[in-house]
Amino acid sequence: MLNEVFKQYKSGTDIRGVAVEGVEGQHVNLTDDVICKMADGFVLWLSKKVGKAADELKISVGRDSRISGPHIMELTTARFKAAGAQVLCCGLASTPSMFMTTVDLGCDGALQITASHHPFNRNGLKFFTREGGLEGSDIEAILEYAQNGESPKGNSGGSITDCDYMEDYAKGLCEKIKKEVNAEDYEHPLKGFHIVVDAGNGAGGFYADKVLAVLGADTSGSRYLDPDGMFPNHVPNPEDAAAMASICEAVKENNADLGVIFDTDVDRGGAVDSKGSEINRNRLVAVAAAIALEGNDSGTVVTDSITSSGLKEFIEKNLGGKHYRYRRGYKNVIDKALELNAEGINCPLAIETSGHAAMRENYFLDDGAYLCTKIIIKAAQLRKQGKDLSDLTADLKEPLESVEVRFQITEKDFRACGERIIEDLTAYAEAQPGWQLADDNREGVRVSFDKDNGNGWFLLRLSVHDPIMPLNIESDSEGGTDIIYKKLYEFLQTTDGLKL
Repeated sequence: MLNEVFKQYKSGTDIRGVAVEGVEGQHVNLTDDVICKMADGFVLWLSKKVGKAADELKISVGRDSRISGPHIMELTTARFKAAGAQVLCCGLASTPSMFMTTVDLGCDGALQITASHHPFNRNGLKFFTREGGLEGSDIEAILEYAQNGESPKGNSGGSITDCDYMEDYAKGLCEKIKKEVNAEDYEHPLKGFHIVVDAGNGAGGFYADKVLAVLGADTSGSRYLDPDGMFPNHVPNPEDAAAMASICEAVKENNADLGVIFDTDVDRGGAVDSKGSEINRNRLVAVAAAIALEGNDSGTVVTDSITSSGLKEFIEKNLGGKHYRYRRGYKNVIDKALELNAEGINCPLAIETSGHAAMRENYFLDDGAYLCTKIIIKAAQLRKQGKDLSDLTADLKEPLESVEVRFQITEKDFRACGERIIEDLTAYAEAQPGWQLADDNREGVRVSFDKDNGNGWFLLRLSVHDPIMPLNIESDSEGGTDIIYKKLYEFLQTTDGLKL
């Protein structure tokens, strides 16, 4: 059982904390001592997981561009070496590439030092085995070892070797594009394409130089490719409005054919078409679904809960697939896709609207660079047919209005409070004329309304980690979101525990 000190580090299936000073009110809790204990905990957990002694383990370590990354890398590699492990120090790397070291380099485990899109002062530890990312229960086990001060027996036979695996990872993406585009100029399948990249000063700058340019693409006008852990230009996050505005602007300024954007550690990606329109959220899911369902007739696409009604119609009517709405959290949708496949259900794609996309053909690894690679391949294939990426989702119906409101839960036991509100709202909705409870919803309460009552839907759910209840509303009519919100607000006023 984790105490309050170590419980603070668990963030779903990652470990996160404050690594450097610089933000008022946020003091360093990811101290050297704590990091070393966590590294020891991972060795103990991994040794038990794979059935090898610590001095038989092979562990890779990478980091994103955060300013605390190099120091944390020194600490963790030293601890792994002290346990007797063979350590591959991969330096600046993407999170997906670190998983791939378990496939290509035979590593028993991998560590990526990252805090995704969070501010410069934060950092964290993300672990992999050949089976993929760890579960929340695995993280708890590692933290329990750390909390108890347990460490592997020291061994002088450990080693640290520098390894530029990103070079091989980039070459793998290049070979995939060459093979699937199969251009007349096989070595330069992207010749004639102008593609701009916005890496947000994270770890994704390699994609412009080591993938696109190598294959003949013009990448002039790309932005923020150099790693800078202070993130001086914008938050490296495809969900961030300023970040998306940046890549849209780059596409328009350079008359580019396509733009791609990554988060800090490149496990998420987004894109922009030649018109400067975002391929993000529902459109991104639609594009990925269209690609993944080729050769997978009637296949199932697992998404998170906040996807639009138009997307469901697009997947099921236009693409002939099945749409399985599940809970928020990229690991949730990936685990559900794995479960469905194990049951014999053809499920080639798990994707969250945040940009986490995992394809069965790629180990169900959420990899922003792989997703953008698949999109670029499709763009090249469509060009041969005289078409554009926008043609792929021409039939996708997008809402006229959409809004998200995040209500703070004021009660200490926020989970119990949120679950009570969801239960009460479900009963309330069942009794309201014209409120149609969704029969395919698996998180929170989703209710649809006809044209006379807002012409759309709302979803109220409990946040995966935080004392927050997010509310999403979409409508196909002007003023519809206000109409739906007012209907729901009548219920919300009767509840306790929400800051309205």
